[in-house]
Amino acid sequence: MEAAVGSGSPGWSGRDVLDVGCGTGFHLPRFAATARTVTGVEPHPSLVALARRRTRRLGNVAVHQGLAQELPLPDASVDVVHARWAYFFGPGCEPGLAELDRVVRRGGTALVIDNDPTRSTFGRWFRRGFPEVDPDAVERFWSTRGWSREAVDMGWRFTSYADLAAVVRIELPTAAAEAVLAEHPRDLLEVDYAVNLWWKRF
Repeated sequence: MEAAVGSGSPGWSGRDVLDVGCGTGFHLPRFAATARTVTGVEPHPSLVALARRRTRRLGNVAVHQGLAQELPLPDASVDVVHARWAYFFGPGCEPGLAELDRVVRRGGTALVIDNDPTRSTFGRWFRRGFPEVDPDAVERFWSTRGWSREAVDMGWRFTSYADLAAVVRIELPTAAAEAVLAEHPRDLLEVDYAVNLWWKRF
């Protein structure tokens, strides 16, 4: 993702990066390799501990426990925001987006990755598990707030059916997960997965 997003959008080299909902800190070392500073914010204490352990030797990384709607950062303190499955489904995320308005410097960029339920195998599974999510309402939510969308095709690849089943059971409600697994060929260990990348320059 260091490559440009949208026409002329810069990467994160030499810039101050915020990873909202950083989880175990998986992406933090990659950002830290070229960024000036990297801040991870994660609400769950156990994941904060793992992220701190992962980055303990990286002097330009700090990990804080906190919420998207109450970011523990000063005003105008970051240039690039990465949020992967931290703002779900658009509507309801208004307090978190207001915080981005506060912490992102003028000229900065925020990138939000979320599920695209309108296409791909996982998109079909997602609609089955979460029929209440209205893709048109999500589209309106982001676009009316000045965000742009890029469609991204990705996928899952597993070494065993047991691993695939475990992930499906994490991602979907129980009834939907079991129905999906009952229909999915046990020897098919790859699943195509579409996401939306929503981005905005400040």
